[in-house]
Amino acid sequence: MNKLAGGPSTQDDSWTRLKKFSKTPKGYALGALVLLTLVAGLTPAGHPGVPHAVEAVAIAVALDWLVARVLGRRTTFSTGGVITGLIVADVLSALTPAYVVVLTTAIALLSKHLLKRGRKPIFNPAAVGLLVSLGIFSSAQSWWAGMPLMSWWHVLLLLVVGSIVAARLHKYTQVLVFLGTYLVLILLMAVYHLGLPSATPADALRTPFINAALFLGFFMLTDPPTTPATLKGQVQFAIIVAAVAVFIFSQAGGLAYLLVAILVGNLWTVWLAGSKKRARQPAAESQKRVFGQIG
Repeated sequence: MNKLAGGPSTQDDSWTRLKKFSKTPKGYALGALVLLTLVAGLTPAGHPGVPHAVEAVAIAVALDWLVARVLGRRTTFSTGGVITGLIVADVLSALTPAYVVVLTTAIALLSKHLLKRGRKPIFNPAAVGLLVSLGIFSSAQSWWAGMPLMSWWHVLLLLVVGSIVAARLHKYTQVLVFLGTYLVLILLMAVYHLGLPSATPADALRTPFINAALFLGFFMLTDPPTTPATLKGQVQFAIIVAAVAVFIFSQAGGLAYLLVAILVGNLWTVWLAGSKKRARQPAAESQKRVFGQIG
């Protein structure tokens, strides 16, 4: 009777599912993003961004639900949509107009459903939405949940929760390689006096640039569907993203260099998956011929 009435048993089942989800890699990523958004939102610089985060999450969940309905799939609460919405809101300036936040999130979600390889998105959805928004709306991006212009313990919190997420997703090597390569290349820029006068290596290590690199490394570079699954592939992916990011920064500056770099890395992930598939096909055809001769 309790189950039919939606009583304690139903509530217990929901609580059990929530506890199980909180222990999954996606649960850790979602929890970390919520924590950073709320902590950064307690500061005057981040406070206006919290309502934007709510708006972005709402539109992301609604769009994922609508797409599932249209395609006749099972409709569930989209935790992936929540994560994408939070990332978009945490990157856009807290002073961004609400309609730009909503449209940026919508573009991100649509890219996830339209640009696919099999059932996986080709590109990191948040990166697509943010880059398109930058081009169309000239949207300001402060990466405020990366804790720029805040105290040292805010950055320490970012490092701690980001490291936990990377470890739970088994992407910590990828993150370390990305950050290490990024910093080494920036150092080489400084040694050989490379880069623009308006985008010096020292600038790349100041806020919000270094905070942006950390936030991207922990929460966008670790996206399982758009990054390689093997350790070797992850290392190569991290080096490519870091190298492209530093090259674009040295030539053009700005903040788009990180977004472009991760999209280039996503394309390489697709190529890597395709090359492995092509390598397996001759072996499979050879086995069919052998078994055909035996038969």
